[in-house]
Order: sequence, then C-alpha cells, then structure tokens
Amino acid sequence: MSHLVVVMGVSGSGKSTVGGLLAERLAVPYAEADDFHPPANIAKMSAGHPLDDADRAPWLDAIAAWITERGGKGGVISCSALKRRYRDRLRAAAPDLFFIHLDGPEELIAARLAARMEHFMPAGLLRSQLEALEPLEPDEAGAVIPIEGGPAQIAEQALAALPD
Repeated sequence: MSHLVVVMGVSGSGKSTVGGLLAERLAVPYAEADDFHPPANIAKMSAGHPLDDADRAPWLDAIAAWITERGGKGGVISCSALKRRYRDRLRAAAPDLFFIHLDGPEELIAARLAARMEHFMPAGLLRSQLEALEPLEPDEAGAVIPIEGGPAQIAEQALAALPD
C-alpha cells in the first residue's frame, strides 16, 4: 500500500524529524511544509506574528498540490494542520490521507523550541499554536502519537498506527 501521510502538530513537536524517518521507512518521498510558505509568511512569523487564514490559504493550496501529485504513489509531508478546516482542505486533495498528530506537554515542546537554531518560528508563537490546535476528530483518519520518546521510537509508533 502506498501511504500518503501528513505528520501534524505544533511547531517543535518533531514533525520534520519524524516525518523524514517515517518517509524513509515507507520508502516514499518526504516534503517539509515550511518549504511551501511564501516569503511574506516567513517574514510575518519571523517578526513574531501568527499567520491568519488568509496567509495560510496559498500555503495550503501548494501543499494540497504536492499531495495530489503523490496520489497513488505515496509520500509523507510535515504540516502543522492545526485546524480541522485545514485538514479538510488537504483531504480534498487525497481522500485517503492519513494524519499522524505528534502531541506532548507544552513544557517539552517549549524546551525543544528554545534549543532549536536556524528556524523562523519563534518560541513565543507556541501558545498561539496550542490555542489554535483542533485535535483530530473521530471521523478523521489519523492517530495521535506521544512525543516523549526519541525520534526513532516515535517514528516506529507512527508506522504502527498506519492502516494496512
């Protein structure tokens, strides 16, 4: 089966690391959603301002286009996908899309963000992301994976959660 997976969660939850490991295990391409942001979005976040839905629309469209291209071939992309309507937009590109929500305590995520270098997302925006987060609902194909373990362990849990 060619899995098409979005590794979701707030900034600092490990999406990029786990997404890359999961793609490697599945032998499918990996994409980083941050690479799909237009320069204006990166500038806004770098200045400490959260994005609004208008800012996110072209970004979600670009991610959806990548997902559409991968249909039937498989792929893994990391994307915050914090709100149900964002996930619905991505699911419209591929109805069989599966979401892996990396979730953990705010203190752990904040510590990871504080230790991170060379990223445009300031730790100060974590609270706004946590407030915006709408957890997966029962009718959404996906799984919540705790982030307390190491990256390889988390990737293994994500792999085990994928449908057969």
